[in-house]
Amino acid sequence: MKFNFGIEHEVAFLNPEGKFADFSQTKFPDFNQIVEKLPTYPQDYSQLRVGDAGIRQKRWYIEGFERFANSDKVIDCVPKGIEVRTTIHSDISGALTELSESFQLLREVASGYGFSPVLTSFNPHQTVFEPQPPLNDYETQQLQTYPDEQTANIYMVTYGPDLNISVPHLPIANVIDIGKKLTYYSPYIVPFSYSSPFYNGGLWDGLSVRTFVRTGQRSAALAFVEKQEQLINSVPSLTKIARIPAEVGRIEFKACDSCDDFSIYGGLLALLKGLILDKSLPGRAIIPNATLHQISAKKGFDDPDIFAHATRLLQVAEIALGDDSDVNFLTPLKDILGNGKTKSHELIAAYQRLGSIEQALQETYPQPTAGTRINNLPHL
Repeated sequence: MKFNFGIEHEVAFLNPEGKFADFSQTKFPDFNQIVEKLPTYPQDYSQLRVGDAGIRQKRWYIEGFERFANSDKVIDCVPKGIEVRTTIHSDISGALTELSESFQLLREVASGYGFSPVLTSFNPHQTVFEPQPPLNDYETQQLQTYPDEQTANIYMVTYGPDLNISVPHLPIANVIDIGKKLTYYSPYIVPFSYSSPFYNGGLWDGLSVRTFVRTGQRSAALAFVEKQEQLINSVPSLTKIARIPAEVGRIEFKACDSCDDFSIYGGLLALLKGLILDKSLPGRAIIPNATLHQISAKKGFDDPDIFAHATRLLQVAEIALGDDSDVNFLTPLKDILGNGKTKSHELIAAYQRLGSIEQALQETYPQPTAGTRINNLPHL
């Protein structure tokens, strides 16, 4: 069985004054000057969606909330960060290599404008996003048409990856079944990624504010289908119409926190691959279990049930992968489970040592080792 992989990774920043560069501190041009200087790869367009507003022209684009005139004309995009997305790869290592290279390029260009990337999966200071000025009639109508878009108040304060995996030519019924399976087991997958222990300017009582807040309102997994009649009616959505042909049959796992160690993404993609190959696990769900996700968000692997199920999932994936070399990507996940410590634990310790969220965040995204640094921009 052949697989394809891709990663979409949202990056938050500190601005030149050392403040968290969210919608309260940052305007579209602040981030756009960075994206403008990054290269364009025309061969990507068959794989990467550009979108109606034209903001998504590159492998990097500004993630935010698009504002419209009282018509379909985009007049602004309120920014929350910059997303890095990879093209489609036939192996996990290819996706990780491209993500690493694109991220380092972003980091170098951003530093020229005084912005530095930091890891968090929930805005450490803002608890909610309220559009200013208030939504006009056209915008209100658009949000009512697309239920998932009504949760802008959540996605504008959260940061996380889309881990994309697909099996070419798999029947859509099987794709949807995989989406149900990953939705069911999501509470036991997400703790490997936890990195959002800050809330409203201080420490939160748990490991992932992002998971706690978004569960039940945003999708855990999303299966892309070709035709309207293949959609399953649910809130949050389990299925979505593919917007370009390359999306048909894709499964996006959307529930994880962001990671600054990209090898964890490799582990998660290998885990998802193993769970897709597995035929033994019976669990299926159309919508995420909010209660279990919130227990997971608070306790992580300290909860015996979460720990036991996560251990079982790793074992199942390892058996299903068999002699596939991708089984080696599971090692970082085994290490996290073995010591019970997530990135959130590191961030909590850094905050307690330094007394500042911003200083704690500055310890994320370790500098690349000698020899991996990208010194020159490609010719634009």
